[in-house]
Amino acid sequence: MRTIEKIKQEIKALGAEYAKIKSLAPEERKAFGESLNQKRQVLDRELQEALDAAEASTVEPLDVTAPAAANANIREVKRGTKHPLMTELNHILDIYAKMGFDIMEARQLDDEFHMFESLNFPEGHPARDGYDTFRTEEGFIPPAHTSTMQHRALKAHKKDLKNGGQIAVVIPGRVFRNEDVDATHEHTFYQCEGIFVSKDATMGQMLGVLKRLFEEYYGQTLKIKTQPGYFPFTEPSLELLIEKPQSLGGKGDGWLEMLGCGMIHPNVLKMAGIDPDAYKGFAWGGGIDRLAILKYGIDDIRYFESGKLDFLKEF
Repeated sequence: MRTIEKIKQEIKALGAEYAKIKSLAPEERKAFGESLNQKRQVLDRELQEALDAAEASTVEPLDVTAPAAANANIREVKRGTKHPLMTELNHILDIYAKMGFDIMEARQLDDEFHMFESLNFPEGHPARDGYDTFRTEEGFIPPAHTSTMQHRALKAHKKDLKNGGQIAVVIPGRVFRNEDVDATHEHTFYQCEGIFVSKDATMGQMLGVLKRLFEEYYGQTLKIKTQPGYFPFTEPSLELLIEKPQSLGGKGDGWLEMLGCGMIHPNVLKMAGIDPDAYKGFAWGGGIDRLAILKYGIDDIRYFESGKLDFLKEF
């Protein structure tokens, strides 16, 4: 095979041949031009082959099955890490597991029944408008809340109520809302739903579970309080607040609203085939992203979904 430099010289010389076309008689130009084009195509192909061969001869072999140290041309191995939200979610699920809760994964697409009807949203109910719900062309719904899984969880675990048992399930999942995005609002984020049902479930038990969750997560004793809320699937409905944690410089001088909660509405239990006269339950749901930004003092919730490596490397 000729050298790369030799081929380049021939291509350069061919340029001078093209300049002769204008001096030829019109009837000769076509055949002469076609001949030059054929020569140029051959030279271009030979040049590319020579370049490929030269590159291949300089590439060191790499054994992808060997440890990095065995490959001399790998100077540094960069290991991937968990996304901070997944780290925080796993921590939260570990806290719930220690309290005896099972874990059930949420769906990425759902339907009108599980999003609304099964949760006591009558058709045309104004509360449906409060979720800024996305819909696909086929009519599916990217869930706006993990509560879409309540009906499935109740039906799947109602057998656990036999012989004085209970339903204790938490459901983490990704949710989607048509939000005006800013430093404190994102259209895509994570939530974790909780459900507990037994013959004698009480609001006091619910507050005890949530107080322990936040104290374990933030690593300090915290005061909690509630204020009235409204959710079609719970009655009564509450919003839970905690005193500002030390991670935000809290000294018992402020309150933060963390999640919605309440006693499961009898209609929701009945829809899942559970007798509301025999069993009571409570449910709650809140954002994982919000817990994390408070824990680490992050000033913009959008960082989690931004793909900014400088931010992610901090974790």
